[in-house]
Amino acid sequence: MKRRNLILSGLGVTGALIVGWGVLPARSRLGKPDNMLPTEGEVALNGWIKIAKDGGVVLAMHRSDMGQGIHNALSMLVAEELNVPLKQIRLEQAGHDSIYGNVAMFVGTLPFHPLQSEGVDKPFLVHSGEWIVGKVARELGVNATGGSSSVKDAWEHLRLAAATAKASLCLAAADQWKVPLQDINVKDGVISHASGKSAHFGEFAQAAAAQTPRNVSLKDRKDWTLIGKPSVRADVPAKTDGSAVFGMDVRLPKMLFASVVQVPQMGGTLSSFDAKEALAMPGVVKCVQLTSAAGSAPGFAVVAKSTWHAKQAADKVKAQWAQRTEGAIDTKRIESELKEKLKSEKGFAFHEQGDAAKAESSAARMIEAQYKAPYLAHATMEPMNCTAQFKAGALEIWAPTQVPGLARAAAAKVANVSADKVKVNVTLLGGGFGRRLEADVVAQATQIAMALDGVPVQMVWSREEDMSHDFYRPMHVAQLSAALNAKGEVESLRIKSAGDAISPRWMSRVLPALSGPLDAPDKTTAEGLFDLPYAFANQHMSHVSTRMGVPIGFWRSVGHSHNAFFSESFIDELAFETKQDPLAFRLSLLKQTPRYAAVLKLAAEKANWGSALPAGHAHGLAFHESFGSIVAQVAEVSIEGSMPRVHRVVCAIDCGTVVNPGTVAQQVESSVNFALSAALFGKIDIQDGVVQQTNFTNYPLVHMAQSPVVETWIVPSTQSPEGVGEPAVPPLAPAVANAMFKLTGQRLRSLPLKA
Repeated sequence: MKRRNLILSGLGVTGALIVGWGVLPARSRLGKPDNMLPTEGEVALNGWIKIAKDGGVVLAMHRSDMGQGIHNALSMLVAEELNVPLKQIRLEQAGHDSIYGNVAMFVGTLPFHPLQSEGVDKPFLVHSGEWIVGKVARELGVNATGGSSSVKDAWEHLRLAAATAKASLCLAAADQWKVPLQDINVKDGVISHASGKSAHFGEFAQAAAAQTPRNVSLKDRKDWTLIGKPSVRADVPAKTDGSAVFGMDVRLPKMLFASVVQVPQMGGTLSSFDAKEALAMPGVVKCVQLTSAAGSAPGFAVVAKSTWHAKQAADKVKAQWAQRTEGAIDTKRIESELKEKLKSEKGFAFHEQGDAAKAESSAARMIEAQYKAPYLAHATMEPMNCTAQFKAGALEIWAPTQVPGLARAAAAKVANVSADKVKVNVTLLGGGFGRRLEADVVAQATQIAMALDGVPVQMVWSREEDMSHDFYRPMHVAQLSAALNAKGEVESLRIKSAGDAISPRWMSRVLPALSGPLDAPDKTTAEGLFDLPYAFANQHMSHVSTRMGVPIGFWRSVGHSHNAFFSESFIDELAFETKQDPLAFRLSLLKQTPRYAAVLKLAAEKANWGSALPAGHAHGLAFHESFGSIVAQVAEVSIEGSMPRVHRVVCAIDCGTVVNPGTVAQQVESSVNFALSAALFGKIDIQDGVVQQTNFTNYPLVHMAQSPVVETWIVPSTQSPEGVGEPAVPPLAPAVANAMFKLTGQRLRSLPLKA
């Protein structure tokens, strides 16, 4: 069993709570029909599927679509088992019942390292006799979309829900027609019998609801007609013609618009503000003071008849701000402090194998290097926004959110109402990348709506507010060292990193009362380091956790995003120092793990590794596993001025069973360009407490002309699906950096990359 699978192991009696919750059999997640309230003409067969009067299938959609095609993928799972055309599936937002909770996300990505297996006597995440992840998952974690987990989580129970619904319909048909069940056939959404009788699902829906199928089985892989085959996404037409509704597209009768201004100094407060001039401007309705809630910064909002009127008026408000009492935050000072902590503090050992210290003491030579990754913003194309209406003691929210359950809880707390008085409508998301795992904008919109006496209001942040009030990917530094023996062979690998831990900070925003118990080692700080697949005999991986005062959050691929840069760049250094080809060196360390080696070989083969390239071009290689998927990338790079130019990226991925190969390719292409923007340009600087990057002018993204050709090669697999949305992000930066070393002879150990 790999170490990443031990996250929930060894936690004793208290740990059993979440383990039990996390491994619920698929059948127990079918729910009851009342989990989906049927409208006129619809019949609920379980908590996931309703049958419409016309035979259409209504699927409870429990995941947010932010471009990753999850609506399409989950519809394919249901259509496959029901034997209906994909176009026959209609979507309806799921409720907040626990059956919709994202087991894979909370069990696979958010939990922390198992201290008890490291010799600690007591489980460290205990609160009121419950393991905290279980508490969060039950109370707030429903419907969460993140951690590249949506298909993985739905793989069994959603197919079983569809198969059970089909079995119920077939039982009802056999009973009504008085024929043997085994003689019933279902094809293209039509139930038929050899006698010539046929009818669509709607004819039997009411009778099917009273049936209790036994021994329901899933279709054999060989009988699949949809899963594994390219499928045209149903959301393409609406997103192309502009009819798709994202958060900023919501329009309600008499709706007003709000523009927000937050304290510019990180951690600062609002002392006072004068809105007289703003309130006298045309179209302006109100100015509302905003207090901190769900991690949001204090400030104010100007409400007007249009976003433009609100923004113009907000600029006229005279505000007095106060710096935080601990002093201004500065990234240069943070970097120095992190490097000092690497030297002075031992950190928590996430992984130890063999005896690294002994190997180092007898080493013929030591190879050492220090790497750094900066703070990064999410920079979603759709700025942060939320629409809210507070009327007659009830609150309705329209939000592009990855966590409607968390958003609902945050809104209820701000409005001081019970959660059942809050309705959350999830719109399409114009990018998430982890930023919309937060509920700060929902809390702010709720405050504004409560001041407007029943009038709906849409709050939209400016790009400047968005960039300067993000929950950033944390800055991390790492010290890597390897011991070489007299033969020039690598005897040990030691990696020690330092930086803020995301999960405790995020959890403290979800349930502030639990911030104390949560301040413990977080596996996201060291993921991709403590579980490297390479067969070094002696290893030691540790992390020094810090609290630098910068608001941090989950960023696409989380700790893997920078840890892969550290490890894969250093692996290339070791290949060079031992005079080996980077591919051959890696393969020599993967002899006992053929699945990993196969991915690496495929990428190298498709990129023609080792072949001649145009003058001034070089190949760089990187390899990483995250979210259950193994990815290898070969980048073809040249230097233009002082900047790298990436011409082509060949990506091989083993992500288990693939539902829609077209979506996998799209996600890989998205990941490569997202990661390339960060690798070339991404950096957040803070001076005197103020974020210096405020828009795409000084926080640029890769332009279309700079985007490389991306080739995606999928390794065939019969294993269960794993993550796809994030795993192709981590290898990109080290692949480019390794190619640049070949071109320049200069080893780049800090992001962003510059020749």
